[in-house]
Amino acid sequence: MRKLLSIVILSVMALGATAGTTYAAGYGKQKVVYHVNFDDEKRQLGTLRNIQNHINAVGADKLDLRVVMHGAGHTMLKRANTDPNFEQSVANLKKQGVKMQICANTIRGKKIDVKNDLYDVDETNDIVPSGVAEIAHLQRKGFSYVKP
Repeated sequence: MRKLLSIVILSVMALGATAGTTYAAGYGKQKVVYHVNFDDEKRQLGTLRNIQNHINAVGADKLDLRVVMHGAGHTMLKRANTDPNFEQSVANLKKQGVKMQICANTIRGKKIDVKNDLYDVDETNDIVPSGVAEIAHLQRKGFSYVKP
């Protein structure tokens, strides 16, 4: 009886693992742009968690995920420059292929020193001419829009 119970339990566990894999695999490839133009710290942390949950569900290898920041949204990278929780989250997402992009208009308008004020911004690859224009451009290229 014990042996039968063990077999049933292992079978159910294996079925559950297979179902989870099938479910995640059903999403297919995705192109997504997250729009961040707000300064609320809790909302920004929630956004970073949402992005990680998105990656966990779909798989980093099946995602082309961009975060476009403009206006007050630049504070997410400003916080990552001084707050270990933000730094760790942003660094981890970047390691998984997430592209963090910031608006050049915001940088100029707010007189931001990219090298000293913002976390890990590559001036060649991470700065876009206009945040809103970049979002529209990405949507035209088939990116789904997410506003957390």
